[in-house]
Amino acid sequence: MFAILRELYEGKSGKARRFHLGLLIFDAITVVFIVVTSFVESGPWLRLANTTFGLLIALDLVARILASRRRLREMVSLSTLADVVAIGSFLAPVTGGAGGFLRVLRTLRLIHTLGATDKTRGPRGGQPGVLRQNEEALVAVANLLVFVFIMTGIVYETQHRTNPDIGNYADALYFTVTALTTTGFGDITLPGTVGRMLTVVVMICGVTLFLRLAQVMFRPYKVSFSCPACGLLRHEHDAVHCKACGLMLAIPDEGVDG
Repeated sequence: MFAILRELYEGKSGKARRFHLGLLIFDAITVVFIVVTSFVESGPWLRLANTTFGLLIALDLVARILASRRRLREMVSLSTLADVVAIGSFLAPVTGGAGGFLRVLRTLRLIHTLGATDKTRGPRGGQPGVLRQNEEALVAVANLLVFVFIMTGIVYETQHRTNPDIGNYADALYFTVTALTTTGFGDITLPGTVGRMLTVVVMICGVTLFLRLAQVMFRPYKVSFSCPACGLLRHEHDAVHCKACGLMLAIPDEGVDG
């Protein structure tokens, strides 16, 4: 059983790749569920849905720990701690729904895993794998989304009891995006010192993440390959020699025609 779990969570086969994609989809559904149900009054069906999500996340967490070769390290990892908080927010919602947003922290690791799987599949028709070629852009987008959703959860949990402008997660998401883009329409504000500091964090971090995303999107694609002589890490995909020291390179699985 451990071998099967290890292949799914840590393997690089097509089956493992599809499994990781399934986890990404489940995480996305979790976040959408949290946002949508913020408009719905609590009832038996909602409690049942929360319990179901909590149990599914708990099952995934246990399976991931059992599959790991370093179980102790896995148990204290950031993604595991985030899952524990998410499970608590669904099964015993003392942390508030914002805890469920921490589930998106796994997005970064899953994208990295999918990219690593893509590398082992080799190029098709001489071209780098799609995920490998766009991994940096995907990670930059994921960084931005993780920040947006976590800040949305924090804004909601700290404001909805005292701020009439923050009535649900949509309001919190709207404020986070307007502050992050520095648009600042002014129809929703966060009063008090804590509110102002949250706004400052959203604006500063948001601009930084946007600049990083723009940099990755408009920068030509390069291969990550350390030069044995000078250590230069990034090279053009068709590079034959290192542009820093001139050493002939042997970049694996990255040759392209013409």
